[in-house]
Amino acid sequence: MAVRKLKPTSPGQRHKIIGAFDTITSSVPEKSLLEPLKKTGGRNNTGKMTMRYIGGGHKRKYRVIDFKRTKDGVAATVESIQYDPNRSARIALLVYADGEKRYILAPNGLQVGREVLSGSGIAPEIGNALPLSDIPLGTIIHNIELRPGQGGIMARSAGSFAQLAAREGNYAVIKLPSGETRMILTTCRATVGAVGNSDHSLERSGKAGRSRWMGRRPRVRGVVMNPVDHPMGGGEGRSSGGHPRSRKGLLAKGYKTRAPKKGSSKYILERRKK
Repeated sequence: MAVRKLKPTSPGQRHKIIGAFDTITSSVPEKSLLEPLKKTGGRNNTGKMTMRYIGGGHKRKYRVIDFKRTKDGVAATVESIQYDPNRSARIALLVYADGEKRYILAPNGLQVGREVLSGSGIAPEIGNALPLSDIPLGTIIHNIELRPGQGGIMARSAGSFAQLAAREGNYAVIKLPSGETRMILTTCRATVGAVGNSDHSLERSGKAGRSRWMGRRPRVRGVVMNPVDHPMGGGEGRSSGGHPRSRKGLLAKGYKTRAPKKGSSKYILERRKK
């Protein structure tokens, strides 16, 4: 996967860096795996805005992704690598031996025509999903479950991966992309390899309009608001606004918001890097 830097033929093109799409083999999604995706504009069911700076954007269809990988022992062939507008990673269309089709996150190095499997007792090759008890130590993994049967919820964005560091009894020690080291049950599943499209972090929109296409509205800084709108608002000229804090007054930098007696804290061996 590479990126393309465009020639500065206009102000919007000058700083634009986009993905090359060279790994994508099909531009037509699988119709049976599409679902409608309704935009909220940041509003809840009563119409109240609960998330700012969301709205507009291009119409999308949701691609149903198989995060659980529960079709054990049935070989699947990679039919195509596709673009997904709902995530930074690319997705791979699998066709199983019995004819069923499913989407998975496309790991780095997965090619069209390759066979992938899921279940215990299979080889820990790229794209295969198996329990943490069967994966060799030091292996790079992604799409990791936190509870058995829940489906992968960790290390799913483009280029991200975790590493299986150790096993202690019923628990595996995982080093997560954030730098956090935590214990997860060995019956939880993970997929071997790192998520593809690792150059996504190098992309640059180039202009404000491209953010609007993605459904992102302009983000307003608190220091330029009035005192009635934000704790950091008001003042003459470019005043700093005091301690950085949220719109509701919660300190923004360095203030710990995690519950001190949270039950899952005992599974975290090392906190994420600040």
